[in-house]
Amino acid sequence: MKGHGGTRGRPTLEEVAARAGVGRGTVSRVINGSSKVSEHAKAAVAAAVAELGYVPNRAARALAANRTDAIALVIPEPEARFFAEPYFSEVVRGVGAALAETDVQLVLTLAGGDRERRRLSQYLSGHRVDGVLLVSVHAGDPLPELLAELGIPTVISGRRSAAETLPCVDSDNLAGAAEAVRHLLERGRRTIATITGPLDVYGAQCRLDGYRQALAAAGRLADEQLIAVGDFTEDGGRRAMRELLERRPALDAVFAASDVMAAGAVRELRAAGRRIPQDVALVGFDDSVVARHMDPPLTSVRQPIEEMGRTMAQVLLDRISGHQGSAGEPGEVSVVLPNRLVVRESS
Repeated sequence: MKGHGGTRGRPTLEEVAARAGVGRGTVSRVINGSSKVSEHAKAAVAAAVAELGYVPNRAARALAANRTDAIALVIPEPEARFFAEPYFSEVVRGVGAALAETDVQLVLTLAGGDRERRRLSQYLSGHRVDGVLLVSVHAGDPLPELLAELGIPTVISGRRSAAETLPCVDSDNLAGAAEAVRHLLERGRRTIATITGPLDVYGAQCRLDGYRQALAAAGRLADEQLIAVGDFTEDGGRRAMRELLERRPALDAVFAASDVMAAGAVRELRAAGRRIPQDVALVGFDDSVVARHMDPPLTSVRQPIEEMGRTMAQVLLDRISGHQGSAGEPGEVSVVLPNRLVVRESS
């Protein structure tokens, strides 16, 4: 083992700088991952770090930079929905993958009720995290405005409206839904119903718009009696399917705006003696594990959910490190990822 050149105890940043033949600021920039450093300087600092056995004191660095090295993933949904819907676990997996090579800690918070939101507001007001990832936000939710007031860098999953002001990562809900309905039309289905998500969620509105647009492009007007509002839950899907069968018993296809609602629809169709896909073709949305394990396996619109989580985390880390400006600048980052239809036996 090489000596520390007379150093006693833990090597310092200054000693690394002296060994590398660069300034203290250059060493700091290399260690913090800045791109504003030459390859030659990076190599010299890396060699000096290895030779001296230098270990950055992250706690001291975080304190000096007023940083906590933690980010919060906030899901304003009840616990029951978080555990029932695979969408959320895939988002968490993607975020975790983005953070795996960093020293940033992830704090997962469910805030489905008023009490939880009040507690979350107090927690965030103490600036205990460097940034927030906000998933599944409903229209009128006060959390985004609170975060803007607190000046906490925030990235949202799924826009709240077409005029979203927060940096956001979304998938192309409208195009995905339209592709699902075109597929059903191409299979010769004539009476195509839809089970929507909650319409105070912009993504659910977009999926309904995609359904309408695909029918219009085929020269058909959407029959309002073939549209039932669901809530992204299995029970909601079952209730909506029951409504649709009562209104239009001759329907021969259903586009459900989530796989979980499609699973509820299957239960109701079976109870009514309808075969899938012979009597009623069915398409879901998300292409989650639910779709692959249904009987028959479900045709579904594949959302790149894990990639969305990973992208959200990367955008937030960039914002925290100052590469993306300050919080609240309108629409400065908007990433929309493509979806694709995965065809299986249900259609």
